[in-house]
Amino acid sequence: MVLLAIDWASVGTKVLQFILSFSILVVLHEMGHFLPARWFKCRVEKFYLFFNPWFSLVKKKIGETEYGLGWIPFGGYVKISGMIDESMDKEQMQKPPEPYEFRSKPAWQRLIIMLGGVTVNVILAFAIFIMIAWIWGDKYIPVSHLKYGLYADSLGRKMGMQDGDNIIAVAGKPIERYGKEGSEMIMNEASTVTVLRNGQQVVLNVPNGVIGQLNKNRLGGLDIIRYPLVVDTVATSAHILQGDIRHNDTLINLDGHPVRYFSDLVKDTTFDYVKEKKSITETFLRGNDTVHIVVAVDPKTGTGIHYKNAQDLLGSVHITYTFLQAIPAGIHKSIETLRDYIRNLKLLFTSREVKAQDSLGSVISIASVFPSTWDWQSFWTLTGIFSILLAFMNILPIPALDGGHALFTIVEMVSGRKPSDKFMEYAQMVGMFLLFGLMIYAMGLDIFHLFKFK
Repeated sequence: MVLLAIDWASVGTKVLQFILSFSILVVLHEMGHFLPARWFKCRVEKFYLFFNPWFSLVKKKIGETEYGLGWIPFGGYVKISGMIDESMDKEQMQKPPEPYEFRSKPAWQRLIIMLGGVTVNVILAFAIFIMIAWIWGDKYIPVSHLKYGLYADSLGRKMGMQDGDNIIAVAGKPIERYGKEGSEMIMNEASTVTVLRNGQQVVLNVPNGVIGQLNKNRLGGLDIIRYPLVVDTVATSAHILQGDIRHNDTLINLDGHPVRYFSDLVKDTTFDYVKEKKSITETFLRGNDTVHIVVAVDPKTGTGIHYKNAQDLLGSVHITYTFLQAIPAGIHKSIETLRDYIRNLKLLFTSREVKAQDSLGSVISIASVFPSTWDWQSFWTLTGIFSILLAFMNILPIPALDGGHALFTIVEMVSGRKPSDKFMEYAQMVGMFLLFGLMIYAMGLDIFHLFKFK
């Protein structure tokens, strides 16, 4: 029954975006290792997108390098001769070093090769956020524009929020943009939230458990923006059975149920039955008049009546950038993204409410954050975020990651003593064991949450 309830068209769109984004990141990351290895005359035996145990989906040898596509979409790799890596090629390491091997190169060259992937991911994140700022700019709804306030969802009500309240500060820090309140509450482990209620500021205490549940809900359950449902367009496929509908009509009743704001349709489960009906009666306010229509309901496309979005009705701030202005803006966005990620990561070790099982996720979680319809701005924004996070994760000083290899190389450069191949072999095995264990754990959590085995 769970499988039948899944919107497979939406899932397919998310998966395609994830595969494309992940492929871009992995190929460019591995290119960051490949190019300096070739510049320093190391032999690169393989260059793979995705892992290929036992067999490859596609492979072709060009010169000394085999290029291929694996079947496990957890990453990719380049196999450099004379390097202890994921391949664990012990036989090659037992032979005397060859001039073209990684282990024969000076430490500074090996360090550059190891840091090449991280460097490319950082540059890529900068480039993506610079182009996003230049092409799309920065658009948001200021908190001061929320003239209808917010609908207080379950966690909001637990804090004492009321419908119409507007969150203006978290832990005493003013909030400028709508949509930031939830993440700020988690990152600051806020004990108080300030709301604007009937023109007066009211400080609400955040009870124990709210931060943890908010994190578990992926920021859901706190509030919903309120704005009236004003008709924007009517699709040509819409079938009006009785009456007429016009631009700027405001929906006030749906099949006998009062409707005042968009949030009414989200919060009230009584509207779930609508999609099962063949037709519904809707009441609109047109100037000082009230008009009624009967419209057919399509199981896939609904009524065909499209309403204005919150930005159109409430007003938004749109910051535009020239290309030169976009450069510092894009770099700042990359650094801000990394800073917020580190703050969230720190909470896993310091917070009493933010738990690893509610925060970790595998490729399933990553794919789920992509929108259900193709949106290039969202796609590139997420790709930029993942690029800077991939750089950070890879630079961590853990064996089997780039940072682990780089750390051993730096120790060698400082001490003048190179770690033995046997030590590097064991370190690689320990690192791979830890990483695969974490991946399996994260995948298990995703499957657990997906099918709600509770």
